[in-house]
Order: sequence, then C-alpha cells, then structure tokens
Amino acid sequence: MLFVGDDRAEDHHDVEVQDGTGRRLTKGRLPEGLAGITRLHELVGAHLAEDADPAEVVVGIETDRGPWVSALVAAGYQVIAVNPVQAARYRERYSTSGAKSDAGDAHALADMVRTDRHQLRPVAGDSDLAEAVKVTARAHQTLVWDRTRQVQRLRAALVESFPAAVAVFDDLDAADTLELLEKAPTPDLARRLTVAQISAALKRARRRGDLAGRARAIRAGFQAGQLPVRPATAAAYGAVVRAQVGLIGTLTTEIGRLGAQVDAHFGQHPDAEVLLSQPGLGPVLAARVLAEFGDDPDRYADAKARKNYAGTSPVTRASGKKTVVMARYARNDRLADALHQQAFSALNASPGARAYYDAIRARGTGHHAALRQLGNRLVGILHGCLKTHTHYQEATAWPQNVASDAAA
Repeated sequence: MLFVGDDRAEDHHDVEVQDGTGRRLTKGRLPEGLAGITRLHELVGAHLAEDADPAEVVVGIETDRGPWVSALVAAGYQVIAVNPVQAARYRERYSTSGAKSDAGDAHALADMVRTDRHQLRPVAGDSDLAEAVKVTARAHQTLVWDRTRQVQRLRAALVESFPAAVAVFDDLDAADTLELLEKAPTPDLARRLTVAQISAALKRARRRGDLAGRARAIRAGFQAGQLPVRPATAAAYGAVVRAQVGLIGTLTTEIGRLGAQVDAHFGQHPDAEVLLSQPGLGPVLAARVLAEFGDDPDRYADAKARKNYAGTSPVTRASGKKTVVMARYARNDRLADALHQQAFSALNASPGARAYYDAIRARGTGHHAALRQLGNRLVGILHGCLKTHTHYQEATAWPQNVASDAAA
C-alpha cells in the first residue's frame, strides 16, 4: 500500500508518498487544479503496480470537501479527512520546538494515515444531491447569522442615537421597521412622520389588526422626549443606521432567494420525506440536518455513532476515583444548532418528546441540558427511520408513553 500526506494551501499542495514501512518514496509541491491532480496521479503511479487496486492508496488531507477531494475520491483512493487539531497534536511527536513547515505537515499526515488510519474517519461518499443541499443550506444559514449580526449592530447604533426606535419596534428586521428607519434614521426626521405615512408602511408590510392604532402608538413613541444628541453626531449615526438598514434588506432578499434553492435541492432528495416526518423539523431545519449528516448509508455504523457525530451524546472523563460526565463541545456547530432547534420545536409537535423532556426536568436538569438529551434521543429515532426508510410514528418512537396512556 501507499500512503500520501497532502498539506493543502490556497494555490498549491505539498505531498509526500510513503510505503508501508514509512520510507519516503517521493515528495513535491503541486499546483492547485487539473495540472496538480494529474501530477499527483503520476507520482502515485510511479510506485504502484499496474494491476494494483486504487484503494491501496490512502490519502490524508485536512478537509473533506472541494474539487480536489472529489477528484481523489473519484480516482478510487481511500481519502481520510484529518481534523486539523488532530494533525497539530500528531505533529508534536516530531518536534517539541514548535517548528513547522508545509513539507513537514505532509510528512506527518502521511505517517498519520499509515499508522492510525483505523482511528480516523474516511471521507463520506455523499451523493451529488446531498452535496448540493449542503452547499446551499450552509450558505443560507451563514446569511441568516450575518443578518442577525447586522441587526445587533443596528440596535447598538439606535441605542446610542435613537432609543425611541428600539422601544417602539419589536423586530428591527421587519419590513415596516426597515422602511421607516430608511425614511427617518434620526429622531428629528422620525418626529416629522405622519400617521398616514406610518400606516402605509405597516400596510405594505402586510400587517394585520388595528393599523391606525399601531401607527399612532409608533408616532407617539417618536414624539416622546429623549436626551439630545448633537447635530453632527446625530447625522453621523443616521448615515450608519441607513447603511445597516440597506445591508439587512439586501440580506433578507438573498436569504429568500437562497432558501428557494435549498427547497429545490432538498425536495428532490429521496430522504426528504423521512426527515420532514420527524417532529420539530421543517423544510429549512430538515435540509440543514441532511446537509450535515450526509446521505452515505455506510457512514454511521449505528445510532451511537450518529449521536457522537452530532455532539448530542455526553462525554465521560474518568481518572482514578473521579468520573465526570460532560456535554460534548467538540462537534459540528451547524448540526448542533439545527438539532437544538428541532428539540425545542418538538416539545409542541410531539407528546412523547414533551413527556420525555418533562421527566428529565423533574429530575432537576436544566432547560438546555434537557433539550440536549431530548435531541440525543431524536437523533437515535432519526437514525432508525433513515436506516429502514420509514416515516416517524409517535407510537413507535415513544412506546412507554403509549403504555402509560393505556394504563391510565
């Protein structure tokens, strides 16, 4: 077998090829792209028998995505995605001085997959459709997070210059709020708005109820006194508010467009209906869960492996007479966020989930810890549904609750 360490950079790859004894056969720096991957195949082919299986080549690289990794998988090589933290700790075996080089990293990766590949995770063979869902779902989630950051920055600017706006608007990213702040980003301009102008903005945002009363309340809030801000400073804050409003509006538009792409790709996936049948999962969260778990049927040996990857299962630290069980913080944050939201939503969607959560809370467990345990249980249920390709059924998922109801 051959073992390849691939230390990637933006425009090149440092590689080293070893044999089964750890002897370096060749090394080099390859350019990114088609020329580089062709050269890598030539380096490997020079030391591999003509009738050898490509699977006898094991490649260690610190990523699991991108055209380069896809090309390695397509060639039939065993590709192992090494966590950068693991690679850094392994590198310390060779040098305690802190010295580092790209060629040295390639050597460490080759050595790592040669000696410890049984402890590492191969790159999952996800389908092209699952990869498309991952790309769009991650980008959609990133835009949502970016919008939240911009809303917090807008709020900070308003607190400093226009606190009345923070008091009268419940949602700073709502369409009517953004329209009114665009027209009147400073207290002086806001005081000039009429009830009719405010009502028109509420109507365009499709607000329901007593729009005139709501408009009068907003205008009264604008008319209320506040500590004065010097004119030049107020004008500067007004420019900042307008800029933040523009960014939030653009992000909201793009989130909608990208959300449509997420729905389009996710709706074509064969596991979409199974995921949507799970309590607490709507189209957006279900797409994120599929994106982060992937759809390789051989990736998770059992429900425990899926729970460990999800980060919902606890970690036990035992030393001597001391044993501590803690939450797993080294995890996929995007997946953990989606599963946490699913667990919270499942409290209203599933009586069994609610009863399970209430039982945990009754033992004195905190809210977030109880949600984490509920999420862990829901991941196990999802694993069983995906394995058998069956939809979620409340009675099957929570049989103890059915028995309790029957007894009652």
